[in-house]
Amino acid sequence: MSIMAHTDAALREQFLQGMSRVASTVTVVTTAGDAGTQGVTVSAMSSVSADGERPTLLVCVHHRSAAAEAIRNNGRFAVNILRAEEATVSDHFAGRLRREDGDKFACTDWEAGPTGQPHIAGALAAFDCVLLSEQRIGTHHLFIGGVEELYLGESGDPLIYSNRQYGRPASIQ
Repeated sequence: MSIMAHTDAALREQFLQGMSRVASTVTVVTTAGDAGTQGVTVSAMSSVSADGERPTLLVCVHHRSAAAEAIRNNGRFAVNILRAEEATVSDHFAGRLRREDGDKFACTDWEAGPTGQPHIAGALAAFDCVLLSEQRIGTHHLFIGGVEELYLGESGDPLIYSNRQYGRPASIQ
């Protein structure tokens, strides 16, 4: 175990190292509306509450992502839970893979969700949300969405990201 005083740069690097050890479900957050259609891969997604007027969830999107401004202006977004087999979809929306035509949405099949937000066809789950709250902290916008509609696909393994690589859950029983 390493505990020591840190400069800001050293603390940032250790933070990134520590966070690389977290296993996160990989999601593609999409939005469509007057401000355009955008999408981005995120691993910072979490349930906030199942109780209240509607269930709520939180996603964090980098402020330089075109999706951040589009979500703010469209006031809606969808959270698509990727299947273990969809690492290339994640890579397209994360900017690691690029198509010649620049259309990252062409990397998979899409359906319009009940509120018009783009859903990955056959996603494990897709949550259609109305934007309830937004705050920028550091480099990221924190978006809290109220779930208005939910699509549940066939069961399967989610794509996870840990130790700077993709994986899938493994049973320990």
